[in-house]
Amino acid sequence: MKKVTNKILWIFAVGQFGWSLLSGIITNWLVYYYTDETAGIFAGNITTGTLFLGITLFGLITMVGRIFDAVTDPIIASWSDRASFKGGRRIPFMRAIAIPFAVVTSMVFILPQSSNRHLNDALVFITLILFYLFMTIYCTPYNALISELGSDQKNRINVSTYISFTYIAGLSVSYLIPNIAALFEGILGRENSVRFAIGLMCALAAAAMIIPALLIKERDYIDSKPVKTSAFKSLFKSFSNKQFARFVVSDVIYFFAITLFQTGLPFYETKLMNVPDTMTFTLTVIMTVVSLLLYPVINRLAPKFGKKRIVIVGFFAYAIVFMLASICGEGIAWGILIAVCAGIPMAILGILPQAVVADIAEADAYKSGEERSGMFFAARTFAMKMGQAISMLIFTSVVSSFTSNGSTNPFGYRLTAIIATVCCLFGAVLFFFYNERSIMGTLKEKSEK
Repeated sequence: MKKVTNKILWIFAVGQFGWSLLSGIITNWLVYYYTDETAGIFAGNITTGTLFLGITLFGLITMVGRIFDAVTDPIIASWSDRASFKGGRRIPFMRAIAIPFAVVTSMVFILPQSSNRHLNDALVFITLILFYLFMTIYCTPYNALISELGSDQKNRINVSTYISFTYIAGLSVSYLIPNIAALFEGILGRENSVRFAIGLMCALAAAAMIIPALLIKERDYIDSKPVKTSAFKSLFKSFSNKQFARFVVSDVIYFFAITLFQTGLPFYETKLMNVPDTMTFTLTVIMTVVSLLLYPVINRLAPKFGKKRIVIVGFFAYAIVFMLASICGEGIAWGILIAVCAGIPMAILGILPQAVVADIAEADAYKSGEERSGMFFAARTFAMKMGQAISMLIFTSVVSSFTSNGSTNPFGYRLTAIIATVCCLFGAVLFFFYNERSIMGTLKEKSEK
């Protein structure tokens, strides 16, 4: 086997930029452009009010989508773990789905343009379900490679750091959509300029996702053997790992809270701080710079104090950020304060949770004799999508309940930030039960053999 170099890890990390850019497009702009009473340029195309019991169209889509994911996530993970392709267990999936994943993301905003609102509702539903399915097909094999390329603690921390950087970069670039759209608005009109900007982003994401799929020869670096365990039996085995189960519960809460914040950020700016949505990118850059400056610090502190303690600090730090969002007043100063504070937990929770899953997967492989990293990371992908889905359901339902005659009471937006604050505090408490010492003891035993 060839040695995994930092060059290979950086090539691998480029794929994370691509899929985080697509995820950012949906997370940051879907609700904003489809529901907001002033900025919702596509709101007239779909049903924006509640359908039943306070549930909105996006709430219904996300609920159905999570049921769909509950079935497809372990199936895709099992296919990857059991694969015996010449090109490896992971790369062939990534190569096949990268471009379709980007195309279907753009279709979410392009297809629903008919005069029939119910048809548009159906098109939004179908394209979003496909978006989450294609995300699973790319991300599950991709994330499994984090553990397999990170064959030791140094590589695991390095690859987690690199993909954290490209994740933040992809998310940050997604906030440029209003800025790019503004350049073409005079030529294309407001709606089509936004669609054009999204199309450009999706093309960039496709190029990024295909790079590791084409340049990394998996079999040169990983000597993997197909797993024989069936999909749902493998899933059961993964969740029967007590440390992993504890991690996943707190991870769902993390993704719920951070998605609530990301979805709400354009609203916090325009409705509470009274600044234009084009400032979103500027604030994201500030968060990113602060986060990047802290990367070397996190890398040094993790081996010294352990990942668990620092992750808990990250949860508490995010709780402070969300609390600031809930009480913010008018002016860009509030946005800058929130952005600077957010850079701290962004660095911590961008790097370490991936490394925690890799630790658990490797320790489990040593004890069980089965390399089921695909299933472990599939469960984390499911946790991410579950958190995102519940977040969209809660955000749209809360805001809708404070909307009357097309106008939303600002407290509705503040309440979403309050909910995120409480959830982060709860997530921190739950992560106290993760037994890092047990996992690291197993990995030490493995390395000494």
